[in-house]
Amino acid sequence: MSIYDREIQMSAQEQRGWMPGPKHSCLQGNRAWFEAEVCPTTSPLSFSQAMNSEGPLHLATPLRESLPLSKLAGTPIYLKLDSSQPTGSFKIRGIGHLCKTWAERGCERFVCCSGGNAGMAAAYSARQLGVPATIVVPSVTPDFTVQRLKEEGAKVLIHGNELKESIEYGQELVANNAGWVFISPYDDPLIWEGHTSLVRELEAELEGLRRAGWGDVPIIAMETVGADSLNAAMEKGELVTLPKITSVATTLGLNRVAAQTLKLASEHKVFSELVTDQEAVMAVEYFVNDEKILVEPACGAALAAVYSNILNRLQKEGKLERELGPVVVVVCGGNNISLAQLQKLKVQLGLSS
Repeated sequence: MSIYDREIQMSAQEQRGWMPGPKHSCLQGNRAWFEAEVCPTTSPLSFSQAMNSEGPLHLATPLRESLPLSKLAGTPIYLKLDSSQPTGSFKIRGIGHLCKTWAERGCERFVCCSGGNAGMAAAYSARQLGVPATIVVPSVTPDFTVQRLKEEGAKVLIHGNELKESIEYGQELVANNAGWVFISPYDDPLIWEGHTSLVRELEAELEGLRRAGWGDVPIIAMETVGADSLNAAMEKGELVTLPKITSVATTLGLNRVAAQTLKLASEHKVFSELVTDQEAVMAVEYFVNDEKILVEPACGAALAAVYSNILNRLQKEGKLERELGPVVVVVCGGNNISLAQLQKLKVQLGLSS
């Protein structure tokens, strides 16, 4: 079984053949059928080197057991540490693949609209590939994230209060400039195809799961209240547009999920679960103490499936088996966090005395 924040959900499903390319799954739960070799890149590439390279821009990340989380859950918990990607999150898998494909087609500039993580992946990819990049971010993006984007060499524009406004502005830029390419933060088949690398790695790392049958592995898709566009859509059975994003997990802040996400969620055993901002932020702090890894609240939502006993509740409700076997939590990472930001969030949410 796997646990993810909402967005990673599509890869495993697509990799099993529901689409030409996948997106993600698990408690973030994942599975897949693999083929494509993962060749880590650790140093910047010149444009000519990148164009001649067969390897992706992402790294194959570690998978290891977490004893503290295993003890808490009462079942083996494995961490897929995509927080160790060069951009700090899993986003480089899909965005890197998308950018590399368009660079090979000769695009003149990438335009990506993001709350931080997709933008970081696009900026990093652009620098590696020698293509200019413009990153449009909403006003809620932390200053330190904006600065990091600039350090990657990107031009950063701040527009709108929510991601949907940034996306609309970015699409206008691309429409008015021939040769520029819009890099969606989440909704593109090439992104989904790139994310399947995570699933392929898991299959190779968790020996024996393929023989056991990936098709029976449930997915727990985690969101925070106030950024719960997938949960709302699954409850209603159709796409729902949230009037406003109110969660502090701003990188989960899509007012409306992709149609393909909802389609795949309806075709597989997906449990959509919500946690409060308080639970997500406390999960971030618990994880720092347990594993010495700092992640943002969007990733904290996935970790809260363990820390807030959602796994155990689903078992008691009969939705999950009593004997789960290994559970994979995709530690998707995130850039919108620092120790100072964590303390600020705790004060904001009434978690500090």
